[in-house]
Amino acid sequence: MLSVYLETSIFGYVASRPGLNVIFAANQFLTLQWWNDHRTRFDLFVSQAVIDECSAGDPVAASERLVFFDGIPVLAINSDTQTLAQDILRRVGLPPKAAIDAVHIAAASQNRMDFLLTWNCKHIANPSFRRKIEEVLADHGLASPVICTPQELINV
Repeated sequence: MLSVYLETSIFGYVASRPGLNVIFAANQFLTLQWWNDHRTRFDLFVSQAVIDECSAGDPVAASERLVFFDGIPVLAINSDTQTLAQDILRRVGLPPKAAIDAVHIAAASQNRMDFLLTWNCKHIANPSFRRKIEEVLADHGLASPVICTPQELINV
């Protein structure tokens, strides 16, 4: 089976209550459709960074997000992951606040994930960064996972 690294935003949409914003509602619908109807076609993974992010904030909301982690293997974040993330951050030109986003990319690529699933289109699934991300990873001897949204992964 193909492997999918689930970035934090996926759990935000799966666990959230329905929203009134039309874009949020559409993204949530697509995420739930992928989660309910398509995720079993893939081997799913998260990293400790995802768990840490989903554990933050309101304790009730955090517990609602964390129930979806049951049975999903957790990938290690080590010094090599952090070094690669720093190189991604610097060379791609991401702002310092996107450091955790670079960790997600590094963890997914180091663990040879086929896909990195995210709704973070500002720093991760951003077409203007994709080529730079691929170049950094290639310089480290790694292939980039396909970075995509649930909408794109429904048809795989």
